[in-house]
Amino acid sequence: MQDEVGGQSGVPTPSHEMPRLSDFPRNQTFSNVNDRLSALDELVTECAYHANLTRRYWGPDEVVILVIAIFGYLLGAWDLGIGELSSGGDYNRWGIFGQDSGFLHMGDMALILSLLSIVCWIAMIVMLWLRYPIMRENMVYLLIGVAFVQVGYLKAHAESPAFPYGAGTIQWAWVATVNLVLLFLAVFVVHRAVLETRDIHVQERHSHPDHRVFERAWYDHSLKAWSAGLVVWMVLLNISSWSGSHAIAPNPGNLDLSYLLVGTYALTGILSMVVFLNILWFPQFMLGGAEDRIQTFRAREVAGESVTQISDEQGKCPVCNQETAAKRSAKREILVPCASEECFGKGQPGANCDKCETIIPTRVVCPNCGSSTPVGSHFGRVEAW
Repeated sequence: MQDEVGGQSGVPTPSHEMPRLSDFPRNQTFSNVNDRLSALDELVTECAYHANLTRRYWGPDEVVILVIAIFGYLLGAWDLGIGELSSGGDYNRWGIFGQDSGFLHMGDMALILSLLSIVCWIAMIVMLWLRYPIMRENMVYLLIGVAFVQVGYLKAHAESPAFPYGAGTIQWAWVATVNLVLLFLAVFVVHRAVLETRDIHVQERHSHPDHRVFERAWYDHSLKAWSAGLVVWMVLLNISSWSGSHAIAPNPGNLDLSYLLVGTYALTGILSMVVFLNILWFPQFMLGGAEDRIQTFRAREVAGESVTQISDEQGKCPVCNQETAAKRSAKREILVPCASEECFGKGQPGANCDKCETIIPTRVVCPNCGSSTPVGSHFGRVEAW
């Protein structure tokens, strides 16, 4: 990871002392309770690793981006000493453009803060565009998702000011639809593009005849914490969009502005921007100097690029060259069927079966010649002189 990244990619060149995930101390809190909770330990370890990397490699640019985002939220939501939001404004005027637009008929101070908030958002987007070049296309997709979610909650509250209380099917349909759009853009477009670009990167630049070295490269390029961050970002975005819309939804005669809701809107919005910055930063940090863009396999094929994917490899007996039951995945993980009768589980040699917890054998018996040989000899065999 990050062995090809240089300053031109918008990320500082790390020193040779950069910690790798495989060397990072592993959390064992959940494993000590139950072995089946080891996946949570892996996630906690990776999150701690991400936090370590951000403390170490986030520089002045990231700080400036976050400060601008914070001001963007605070200036847009500020009402103390102004009273524009708490009064409800003039509900006979609405819109942004035109002489009779509601935006241009706000109080002078509220209008100034709103314009400054817009300037902050534009400046932040420009900085993100320049700072993370290989994530530009994916950033646009995510921002489109943000716009859809915010408009969806505004539309739902416009028809049902107390949403979700007393909301009908139509209002729920608005929120569900915009979240499906967000889910599609975030998961099926951005998430898939980053994962498949990572796969190409590891397979092409970290391939190694020793499967242990290759497996370590896959582990070092794990995106579990990044994927979890994408989910957290979508949840925070929904909370922020709902609380902001809910705070100002009632008409002026019934509006009793809740500063708790306004504060929730600003706080969750700021937290979502911190996570959003990590969503853009980490793929750039991991792949920035080695990739010119992040795309799915299909997008690369449409663009006319030749994409070589390493497929699963079936093991072959080193004695007679007959295919055996052992398999090696694209990530160079070797899996062997369980030796217990009536068990259809599998696992890595020497580890527990994923079904019955039986120890997986480290040797495989060839069904053709009957020879018993180490599992590792069934892959990558080179003819000897």
